Amino acid sequence: MRRATLALAALVCLPLAACAPQQESTADDGAQQTTLRIAAAASLNGVFEEIVADFEAENPDVDVEPVSYDGSSTLATQIAEGAPIDVAAFADERTMQQIADDIDEPRVFATNTLVIVAPEGQDAVASLDDLADPDLDVVLCAAEVPCGAATAQALDDAGLEVRAASSEQNVTAVLRKVENGAADAGLVYRTDAQASDAVDTIEDARLDGVVNRYPIAVTAGAGPAAERFVDWVLSEDAQARLASWGFGAP
Repeated sequence: MRRATLALAALVCLPLAACAPQQESTADDGAQQTTLRIAAAASLNGVFEEIVADFEAENPDVDVEPVSYDGSSTLATQIAEGAPIDVAAFADERTMQQIADDIDEPRVFATNTLVIVAPEGQDAVASLDDLADPDLDVVLCAAEVPCGAATAQALDDAGLEVRAASSEQNVTAVLRKVENGAADAGLVYRTDAQASDAVDTIEDARLDGVVNRYPIAVTAGAGPAAERFVDWVLSEDAQARLASWGFGAP
């Protein structure tokens, strides 16, 4: 979390440096190093830490700054306003399209679906229909972020109206409220539920029909190291990492 916090602070403090080229420095052994700056959807936190570590091990000339994790729509706004980012990885293609003028052609690298989560050991929620119970505090992602758009589509397809006790700006915030007992249930990505030991996961086949496709793109002005990272995310090794965290193939 400290890594993510520091990186987000950098985004806020340097809003006018978006088009700055990747920074080069000299390592202790005299070799030239390139600094790479990545912004990734909150649901990628965890797996991207592993992918970045693997990438740096294979590319000692590249120093990846702490990845900036947040809701895709928040990151898109920051990039559009000039945040210094070389690679963007979002949780849906619609949000990536918002910064189409600031990036090269996106490439889909993973997919994800929703599941219901509830506090461990609960017995109030067994299916999607139970979320419509007005006596339950259900936490959902805000409509403008990818997990919120997927949630809205899934509920609409199921013909359900769910009153959200709160609308969160990223899927991690939804999960945390359920883990802490501040909510009776929530809808999160399958990968987030799989990574938590503090919630019960409830499957509902109606959620499987809404699939988020995750795109990754190099921003305008980024150098070859950014392209190398995108290629790495699509490599067999990185795809195996993503699969181990519950992501689907692109």
